[in-house]
Amino acid sequence: MDRLGDMSAFVRVVEAKTFTAAAERLGWSKSVVSRRLSDLEERLGVRLLNRSTRRLSLTEAGQAYYERCTRILTDVEETEEAVASLHTEPRGQLRVNAPMTFGIRHLAPAITAFMEAHPRVDVDLVLNDRFVDLIDEGFDLALRIGTLADSMLVARKLAVCRRVACASPAYIAIHGAPEAPGDLADHDCLIYTNSASPDLWRFAARDGTESAVRVKGRLRVNNGDALRECAAAGLGIVQLPSFIVAEAVAAGRLVPVLCDWRLADTAVHAVYPHNRYLSTKVRAFVDFLAGRFGPEPYWDEPLRNLFR
Repeated sequence: MDRLGDMSAFVRVVEAKTFTAAAERLGWSKSVVSRRLSDLEERLGVRLLNRSTRRLSLTEAGQAYYERCTRILTDVEETEEAVASLHTEPRGQLRVNAPMTFGIRHLAPAITAFMEAHPRVDVDLVLNDRFVDLIDEGFDLALRIGTLADSMLVARKLAVCRRVACASPAYIAIHGAPEAPGDLADHDCLIYTNSASPDLWRFAARDGTESAVRVKGRLRVNNGDALRECAAAGLGIVQLPSFIVAEAVAAGRLVPVLCDWRLADTAVHAVYPHNRYLSTKVRAFVDFLAGRFGPEPYWDEPLRNLFR
């Protein structure tokens, strides 16, 4: 009984959405694929697929079986890679999730370089700013920025993530620059709503004195690039990661404020499910990102004097 073969056939049918397309991918005849799926349903005693002349759809049992099958087949592939050799050339599909702004500005160029170095790896990159469940949604790894919540995932720090408070020269010319965090109460602050505490900005002075300020402003946005552009247009003071604002500061479009105070550093992490055998492709990709982004990230170069 070829259970893994049956699972592979079922997964291919679900992903290809037709028996014909699945048969082409598997190199089998359509009749063989159809018969194996029918035999599988008979053995399990449940219907996995609803069949019609136009489309296939998963039943509730089929959805559950599909999720389990994809995990099992991935585990088999990764175990074979690990047992064969830890130094095997990376290959196969790598499914990655990352935040939108960091993904566009820094991860996409890194992936380009990684794929040039590893031509047998295919990458499926999904960019969004929501929290994804790596296991349920089938990701090999994700990049996450900020303080990590406790989880069963393995985390590896790739680079420090520093934050900068800044405003446009035009805004400062009209409203002045704050000299201490408490002065922010008299300024328009641009709020990044994806932050854990968007209205509370925390600072530390060079002597270790801490200050937490409740800020307010007319504009609230869930994207860092958009906030940077609004700040550069003179709408108010913003605090954002250096990987978003460093170029604008270097170009003079934004000016750092409260330079005697530091916002709390966080980090860019790669997180991935805990597997006994970490696949060669994931290990190679994480190692590549760590070397490219850390220990001192290249995007901080225009702001070196600020962070000393």
